[in-house]
Amino acid sequence: MNDHLDPGYAGAAEDRAQGHTKPTRVGAVSWIAVGAALVGLVFGVAYAQASSSASDADQTRTEMLTKVRAAEERGRSLAGNRDDLTVRVDDLRASVLAGDAEGAEVLDQLHTLEAAAAGEPVHGPGLVVTLTDPAARPDLSDSSQRVSGSPQAGVLDRDLQSVVNALWASGAEAVAVGDVRVGPAVTIRQAGGAMLVDNQPVPSPYRVSAIGPPAKLQTGFVVSDAYLRMSTVQQLYGVGFTIAESDDLRLPGAAGRETRFAQETGAP
Repeated sequence: MNDHLDPGYAGAAEDRAQGHTKPTRVGAVSWIAVGAALVGLVFGVAYAQASSSASDADQTRTEMLTKVRAAEERGRSLAGNRDDLTVRVDDLRASVLAGDAEGAEVLDQLHTLEAAAAGEPVHGPGLVVTLTDPAARPDLSDSSQRVSGSPQAGVLDRDLQSVVNALWASGAEAVAVGDVRVGPAVTIRQAGGAMLVDNQPVPSPYRVSAIGPPAKLQTGFVVSDAYLRMSTVQQLYGVGFTIAESDDLRLPGAAGRETRFAQETGAP
């Protein structure tokens, strides 16, 4: 009630008395324009750098994919040459050794050893166990699809290992995962999301084929820990798990290994 005027009036009068002038509207607009230009410049530089980084990343990714595809093609070509040479070696070996009784005996021993080492193609009745990854499995390379907490489970290498071991224990005479024969020194493992059997990628669904008496194989498998494990995974995570008998399974021979020991016998 005593002070009828706002203190701002007194402050404005004091500024006028000291010669201070109020900024013009043109000056204020000019400062705003300069500030907006600076902000735009910062955003433009940031966008250009981001675009350049994305372009470099895409180019690097394309180059890496090209190299990977070239390496895969070269691997397939070498594998084909290896298979052709293996057939030629077998034919030459048979033609040289089959001429006498001693050579025929050696051939029989070689066939026995190759069968034990899964080196020969086989066929016969058996059991097929198929494991399939869930349909809605997330792409872990996409951060937007990553789910916090417990990840959605797919088929793991230890799942395939347990199934293969259970089939061997049930009386299987030969086993293959996909088109890869399981023999000595063959491993089943995961690397970067890919399932590798004997270092060869095998896609889902994973078809585990076992040759042997189908009834015996199925009876032994359904009471194994692997069957209980996969039944649980199927119910909890939606992993595909089926068992089927087959009258005639055809399994390829395992890849040949390097020769570690050889001994020359007889006259050249």
